[in-house]
Amino acid sequence: MEIIGGGRLEVHITAADVGKRVSVRCLSGGGTAGGKFTDTVGVLTSWDNGVLYITRKSGDGVRIVESTLVAGKVVPPAPARRRGPAASFAELARVCARGWQPVEHERLGAWELRAASGFTRRANSVLPLGDPGMPLDDALGRVRDWYAARELPAYVQAATGAEGTQELLCAELERRGWTREVSVEVRVGGLAAVGDLDSPAAGLVRLSRSVDAGWLRRYQRFGVGGVPEAVVTKVLESGPSVWFASVPGESGEAGVPGEAGKAGKAGEAPVAIGRCVVDGRWAGFMAVEVAPGRRREGLATAVMTALAQRALEEGASAAWLQVESDNTGALGLYEGMGFAAHHRYHHYRAPVDAPPVS
Repeated sequence: MEIIGGGRLEVHITAADVGKRVSVRCLSGGGTAGGKFTDTVGVLTSWDNGVLYITRKSGDGVRIVESTLVAGKVVPPAPARRRGPAASFAELARVCARGWQPVEHERLGAWELRAASGFTRRANSVLPLGDPGMPLDDALGRVRDWYAARELPAYVQAATGAEGTQELLCAELERRGWTREVSVEVRVGGLAAVGDLDSPAAGLVRLSRSVDAGWLRRYQRFGVGGVPEAVVTKVLESGPSVWFASVPGESGEAGVPGEAGKAGKAGEAPVAIGRCVVDGRWAGFMAVEVAPGRRREGLATAVMTALAQRALEEGASAAWLQVESDNTGALGLYEGMGFAAHHRYHHYRAPVDAPPVS
């Protein structure tokens, strides 16, 4: 907080600071003896009619009545992470997008409209990295039309929590009635550390350039919403350099680890799977899943280690992954592997009560 001579706090922000990262203190309780001070740090996304809106790095918005402010100042961007490879938001967002490509896409200025018959929000949402080349309301109308023509809900993927992220866009979407449905953490770490992890199941992992029927059976998103297998396969196999890992079960005992190199019957679900996309210095990990009855046996670690070792052979040095913010089990696993939070992205869905613009 801004403290001047005599220990007084002062407000040193104005509406001209919209778009900047700020730290403010406000007093609840209308100045009564029972009032409490509350501190908020985030991006100032609006200041209108005596009300401030601040978007925290989590994507949550805070409404503050101007008259309750007792201190405030502009602060530097969030401090750099103390571990993990350095990366700008723009670089990492584009790397993540190349690792999960849609079946169909179209440009709207610097925005990319993506569709894949509804298979995952990532492949069926707008990636707004820049200016759409028109006023926001016009751009959102075009977005709604584009997805309506494909009988899909309109989503925009926007990020918070790092320098250069999209807090202003998030706030504008919320003001227009777009609903945030899910939030995802993007985490980064050193690839060599993942490749050096030890797991007793390491010798069981098989690597392939393509998915098969068994891998898809283990993949929990396969078959959801009636999306054709060809669409799912196309999304999964698209990327700069894609690898798939699996730990097969013994023949006739799908879902039970077998000996190294021993495959199960054709089409049986492996006990563990994973996917990795190598893209320059980056290796992205996705779809790491383990059969419910075989968890806590090091299978996820074995899958990631095998994929990391292959990515290291291809010259990658940095790793990234995405995990939903409420998936505490996965967050704990990846924290233990050295992955640090970089930013979050959120999927905003268009309001259903407003028709597309013709």
